[in-house]
Amino acid sequence: MGKYKTSSHFRSILKGISWRVIATTDTIFVVLLVTCFLGNCSIENAIKIGLSEFVIKLAIYYAHERVWLNILKKQAQTSREILKKTISWRVIATITTFIISGIVLESFNEIALYIAVSELVTKFVLYYLHEKLWLKLPLGRIRKYFLKKQESK
Repeated sequence: MGKYKTSSHFRSILKGISWRVIATTDTIFVVLLVTCFLGNCSIENAIKIGLSEFVIKLAIYYAHERVWLNILKKQAQTSREILKKTISWRVIATITTFIISGIVLESFNEIALYIAVSELVTKFVLYYLHEKLWLKLPLGRIRKYFLKKQESK
């Protein structure tokens, strides 16, 4: 395996996908809430922003995950490590949300800013909890599960 026990690339991809499902759902609700509250309600724009984020942020999330594994030489496990990782991700993700929202809404105005700031709060909590939940799944368990499935075929 290497000098230290770490997450596999497969685990990082699965973790990224699970996060993007949660985050995309939140994004769509946040965009709807903000745009409807400001009198510019559009399910189409909410879905466009959500799906754009899913694709773009999945790649960014994977890279972020791998960088943190290299920095820590292990998974973030302590509350302090997870908090630092959460903060770094929120900075990157909030800026990305603002840019995507501005492009889709064709204006980098207060609506795009409100979407990004609203997500800053909701996603901070959701991401932290997502990290804690993934700690419950021991390293190697996903690989072993799929290896057993392949061997039984």
